[in-house]
Amino acid sequence: MKQETTTLSDYDLNRYSRQMMLAKWGEDGQRKIKNSSVFIAGAGGLGSPVALYLAAAGLGEIRICDEDSVELSNLNRQILHSDNRLGQLKALSAKQTLGEMNPRLLINSFAERLEENNVERIIGKPDIVVDCLDNYPTRYLLNAYCVKYNIPFVHAAIWGLIGQITFIISSETPCLKCIIPEAPPKEVFPVLGATSGVIGALQAMETLKYLTGIGECLKGRLLIFDGENMSFENIKVKRRPGCSVCGVDLKH
Repeated sequence: MKQETTTLSDYDLNRYSRQMMLAKWGEDGQRKIKNSSVFIAGAGGLGSPVALYLAAAGLGEIRICDEDSVELSNLNRQILHSDNRLGQLKALSAKQTLGEMNPRLLINSFAERLEENNVERIIGKPDIVVDCLDNYPTRYLLNAYCVKYNIPFVHAAIWGLIGQITFIISSETPCLKCIIPEAPPKEVFPVLGATSGVIGALQAMETLKYLTGIGECLKGRLLIFDGENMSFENIKVKRRPGCSVCGVDLKH
């Protein structure tokens, strides 16, 4: 996180006053948020609530990447977009929505697919990365990048009424490859928009907790949400010594 001191304006003090009432947040916490840069991979079902809540909280910079365009079948869950944006690139639609929500943010959008040859340029060196993707090959690329630079990484995924989330930082926790060694088969899967909302909101909360230093993040724990019976389950996860990405025998 950047170390420079950022002055909170009267606008900031008024707009963010309710979250600054939180114990251990205050003006110092808000300055940390204003100094922070977050990279969001995906502007779809998970990326929508994550980006909206981080923008609402007053992040200094949001970098968001998505190569796809808005389709009608997206709109039951992808609340960054609307009918009048059909056919528009999601990255540009997201930038427009976030800019309208909070015009004082720096928003950098990338309408590209994350690949080995552009990952460094697109992600850069943010304070934290949020995985809002829908495919594991790109998730694994994101995971490897975060392990390489020891960047905190909030992973989440959903299926129907079920979701999962964990907080990864390679110096302290298992990486995504440790937790999910093999990618599930690619499929078109059912999604309820509210499931995206629940898990995306939890991702935003984990991000803000980390940036402000409040509470305990989901390090070494995979939180499973089952919306059908409205239950949460914590599963402890451990590093795999033979992991091809973060294995203890590897030299970084």
